[in-house]
Amino acid sequence: MRHAVLTSWHRTCAALAFALLALGPLQAQPVDAVRHLAASEKSRLMDTLKTMVEIETGSTNRAGLDQLSALVADRLKAMGGEVRYIEPRDEDVYRMEDTPEDASKIGRMVQATFRGTGSKKILLIAHMDTVYPAGMLAQQPYRVDGNKAYGLGIADDKQGVATILHTVAMLQALKAQQYGVLTVFINGDEELSSPASRKHLAEQGAAHDVVLSFEASRVESDKLSLATSGIGLATLTVRGRASHAGSAPELGVNALYELSHQLLQLRDLSVPERGLKVNWTVSRAGVVRNMIPPGAQAWADIRLLRVSDLEEVEKTLRARIANKLLPQAEVSVTIENRRPPLEATAASRALAAHAQGIYREIGQTLVVDDKAEGGGTDAAFAALRTTAPVIERMGLRGFGAHTTNAEYILIDSIEPRLYLATRLIMDIATGKAP
Repeated sequence: MRHAVLTSWHRTCAALAFALLALGPLQAQPVDAVRHLAASEKSRLMDTLKTMVEIETGSTNRAGLDQLSALVADRLKAMGGEVRYIEPRDEDVYRMEDTPEDASKIGRMVQATFRGTGSKKILLIAHMDTVYPAGMLAQQPYRVDGNKAYGLGIADDKQGVATILHTVAMLQALKAQQYGVLTVFINGDEELSSPASRKHLAEQGAAHDVVLSFEASRVESDKLSLATSGIGLATLTVRGRASHAGSAPELGVNALYELSHQLLQLRDLSVPERGLKVNWTVSRAGVVRNMIPPGAQAWADIRLLRVSDLEEVEKTLRARIANKLLPQAEVSVTIENRRPPLEATAASRALAAHAQGIYREIGQTLVVDDKAEGGGTDAAFAALRTTAPVIERMGLRGFGAHTTNAEYILIDSIEPRLYLATRLIMDIATGKAP
């Protein structure tokens, strides 16, 4: 099967090269050459999407993730990339409540390096894993309905992986290799908040001059994003002492009372004008009706726009929980940094403005959003240790991520988005883009 897929990919690359030769010298009409290649690549990208959607890759489905990562690796090798798998290691995993205990259960990463003739280092990122459990594909196969291609994970984020593969194929066909290094990094744990890949994303981001992340753009707005929300989780734990609620309540330490006291004094941590939101959303306490509760817990959802805000929230929490209602109660708090925010910078704004000019070449209008929206993405990890521009939503226009029956991409977004990605990389590589 893999041999057949790889042979098909070789035929695809050969067809691209032939199409390019038919267009004549690239130097004469570079814009037309890229546009025509994007048009010819559309059906091949659709074929890739179908193949990818038909492989189930839930975040805990290691067998499916291995199958798709092998397909991705083979295609990148066929295009001349230096490819390696990166296996998750226990010592590199950031532990959260939903992180698999065994690191080997987390999907491996695929990294490919293409070496060019210039100096610019460009990083392209996307993820293979989805939120869907195994078995859903049988009821919801890939399908096309008019301008929409439906499939589990097609928008989030298999379109991103496919768009990267076919952008690299176009660059190869155009012989547009004026970059120093073009790196492709595809992970398989994004939907788990990237416990194994976040370290590698930060390292790769710091080692490159530009990061382009291929999460889907919006159906309602053809856009790029320069900012995303950070996500944190606070867990408040109270340990009391059990006792009979009828005959000896005074011998107990009521963890529910202490938790209630703590929540009241921790209810005002949000700073709306700064985009910081801290909301206690879930709690539990007690064992049975006639026992003084020996334990209680509560969880807060945290959203933030500045990397430093999570540390400030943690300091405030630890200071306030020292004020207890019941001196004998034990109160502790833990913070999970599920995702840092991606913050818009002058560098990312300048590069996005250049991307808008590229889109205008084909009569398209590109919106640039520098205000955070929705959940976080891996682009924020890639931005943690760099001042270089980081741009999100380089992928196709999509809708319905994490839904059970409505996830799709807009087929007519394939050509303009391939054009945008290819042209932007070419301009970065040759120094035409800021």
